[in-house]
Amino acid sequence: MTTMTPERLAPPGRNRRERRTAELEAGTRAAGRRLAEISRTPAAQVLRDTDSPGPGLTEAEAAARLERDGANVVAHERTPRWYVQLAQAYGNPFIAVLVFLAGVMYWQDPADPGVLILSTMVLLSGLLRFWQENRSAKSVAALKALVTTTTRVRRYTAGGSAPSALEVPMERVVRGDLVELAAGDLVPADLRLLSAKDLTVSQSALSGESLPVNKADTRTRDLGQRETADPVEADNLCLMGTSVTSGTATGVVVATGSDTYFGSMAGSLAGARLETNFDTGVRKVSFLLIKFMLVMVPVVFAVNGLTKGDWNEAFLFGIAVAVGLTPEMLPMVVSANLARGAVAMSRRKVVVKRLNAIQNFGAMDVLCTDKTGTLTEDRIVLDRYLDAHGREDDEVLQYAYLNSHFQTGLRNLMDQAVLDRVNEAEEIVVDARFTLVDEIPFDFARRRMSVVLSRKTYDEGVAAAAEHTLITKGAVEEVLALCTHMTDRGERIELNGELRRQVTRIAQEHNRQGLRVLAVATRSLPATRDSYTVADEDELTLAGFLAFLDPPKADAAQALHALADKGITVKVVTGDNELVAARVCADVGIDVGEVVTGAVVDALDDDRLTELAARTTVFAKVNPVQKARIVRALQRGGRTVGFLGDGINDAAALRDADVGISVDTAVDIAKESADIILLEKDLTVLEQGVLQGRQTFGNTIKYIKMTASSNFGNVFSVLVASAFIPFQPMLPLHLLVQNLSYDISQLATPWDRMDPEYLRKPRNWDARGIGRFMVFIGPISSIFDITTFLLMWHVFSANTVGSQSLFQSGWFIEGLLSQTLIVHMIRTRKIPFIQSRASVPVMVMTAAVMAFGIALPFTPLGASIGLQPLPAVYFPWLIGTLLAYCVLTQLVKTWFIRRFNSWL
Repeated sequence: MTTMTPERLAPPGRNRRERRTAELEAGTRAAGRRLAEISRTPAAQVLRDTDSPGPGLTEAEAAARLERDGANVVAHERTPRWYVQLAQAYGNPFIAVLVFLAGVMYWQDPADPGVLILSTMVLLSGLLRFWQENRSAKSVAALKALVTTTTRVRRYTAGGSAPSALEVPMERVVRGDLVELAAGDLVPADLRLLSAKDLTVSQSALSGESLPVNKADTRTRDLGQRETADPVEADNLCLMGTSVTSGTATGVVVATGSDTYFGSMAGSLAGARLETNFDTGVRKVSFLLIKFMLVMVPVVFAVNGLTKGDWNEAFLFGIAVAVGLTPEMLPMVVSANLARGAVAMSRRKVVVKRLNAIQNFGAMDVLCTDKTGTLTEDRIVLDRYLDAHGREDDEVLQYAYLNSHFQTGLRNLMDQAVLDRVNEAEEIVVDARFTLVDEIPFDFARRRMSVVLSRKTYDEGVAAAAEHTLITKGAVEEVLALCTHMTDRGERIELNGELRRQVTRIAQEHNRQGLRVLAVATRSLPATRDSYTVADEDELTLAGFLAFLDPPKADAAQALHALADKGITVKVVTGDNELVAARVCADVGIDVGEVVTGAVVDALDDDRLTELAARTTVFAKVNPVQKARIVRALQRGGRTVGFLGDGINDAAALRDADVGISVDTAVDIAKESADIILLEKDLTVLEQGVLQGRQTFGNTIKYIKMTASSNFGNVFSVLVASAFIPFQPMLPLHLLVQNLSYDISQLATPWDRMDPEYLRKPRNWDARGIGRFMVFIGPISSIFDITTFLLMWHVFSANTVGSQSLFQSGWFIEGLLSQTLIVHMIRTRKIPFIQSRASVPVMVMTAAVMAFGIALPFTPLGASIGLQPLPAVYFPWLIGTLLAYCVLTQLVKTWFIRRFNSWL
């Protein structure tokens, strides 16, 4: 594993995404500078600057400040009102086309049944999308409403002579409040610490670091700490969005809401989302079909007007052809596909906020993810216990257990990991004859803690005088500095210069492997007193080392392999250090290669970063702005990017990704920035989402290609018929009914299955591919339309204006059945009905529509729209035509796949 060093190049270019990133960066830098200044300022001055009287605010003062500064909440994306959501549900170019055509038809004839048909299509399509997205928004709101967070502040209550500790909702905390913190508390705002004892804070939501960080033991009279450019690193500040893992503290609120460091990042993220891969694809396909319509409809209008001489009738026929060319059901089929996908995913503990994200799942070929909680279990475990030579040694674990077990202070995560390891390792027996004599508590200056234990010794079974054993556990540098000897195979030997360098190298080697290393040392003392001090932590004997890590999930490697099989490259983008990131990635089978740090990302322009991002698997020590740049760099390289994150430091990247994925335990701004929320942070759930996305995409593109190609074939047939037949080959109402019947058969498409081979690769929108498909496959139907024309003209003598109803009925049935059957030809690369069969709903709907089409000319409804019954001898010809159509389509399909290496 190697780590790249930064190289300064040209500054990145600015587009809309870069501008928003620049705003985010400027806001966080300004907040950072303000907090760094507060960190350097003496606590007494900070109290004066915040107008805090010291013991606490009165309720009246707090209410006035709340009125003046506003609630302690950050800017966030508000869910649009229902009528805005409803209007957005109809924002589709095909809906606009249908509304326009319905308006023209109404202008021509208000009683035209086509007006009602088109209006119903438009209404149902928009309502379905609105219903699903509104339901998802309510689900997300319900998740947020499950938790009400309070915090403890010191305030004077009415009539009180001394301040009381009150629990108040976090949003009612104001600048100048004194906040009391204890283990498990969320930090409600940006705080300058006034007093702190053994305080450790989890800052992963801001920094991405998996392990909690230590804050300095602080007193009210402190004069501030050394200067730091990053407020997250300041040891006398606690920032909104972090949480306390151990210790206690009191701090004064220096910033609330959008003025906090957290809020400075969140404020730049609210607003309209940028166009994603799905949005771009739908827009391109929509306008391709609309442009094709704008070319073909005038041609049909001109040919009919010139050959028939009735320009009014030609106009109405042109409108009908426009309806025939419009995939009317596209918005409805897409909405039904997405809604069905959302329901299916909800059963797998996934809440879909934006329906389009389901198809982006299918198109996703790169997943950027943090490691903590996704690749790892998000907990600390004791990985190794080693003697001073680096060999596993049970005695080191026994000493570590005694130190953690007998301490009376609050145990940290590493103490708990030691206890858990001993409890799991039943073969390790810890001598129960120890009793606690005294302890020397942990502090952040010494970075170690010690216990003194009494252990009775026995001489030939008779209890002898007890001796005291001091056991120290702490940071390697501090403990080694106090050691004069070391244990070597049970013998106590002097720790000379060479041995000291050797044991230091062992500790450093494990640090380089991404492990957190502590040292364990002991000292035997005579049992002459019961009180011990820091001065007794001297002349220690090094027992060995403890190595901790956040272990990889048991199923992480399997999940990564499954994603790779589906054509998805996983890239780890973490705020943690490069050593830890590389170790975890290697453990789950990721080929680490070069680890790129945030400093390198900052040093590259967009073009170089695009090139680097394509070949890099692990990014470490990256901040929110750098994460968003990495996402955009991958997108510039033509990739469809998913981003999985749960912290405020992930929010910008979540919004810029094609599909942003978060979890229900994430910070609010991350959940609001995401498109999809997982109720379990699990890559296996993501794999299921990917498959559902590809299934949804496949069924959608299947509908578009089938409809576009068959409609193109129909229009080509209309052109031929209009040029040579002295009457209308089909009335406008016939075209509309035929098209509506075909579209109704397609309503079952969302319930169709896709071939397993199709689901193995990421799928993207390809407008050019759809156009090519339409041009090559569409004319096949025209061949058999023309043979039907010849059949009706010559065999059934439907060659006069008086017999046009018979001609139109014959073509109506053949056209509808061939359109409906083509569904089964196009839905798979394989041989239909033999190698691949459609789902039962599709088969049933196909049969129903075909039966309807055959029966319609024999019914009063058919007669009312100008159709007539066909002779029995017509149907053997129909069967032959349909069989020949299927055979020729299969042959052309085989050639097309070989020629272009694509189908759906």
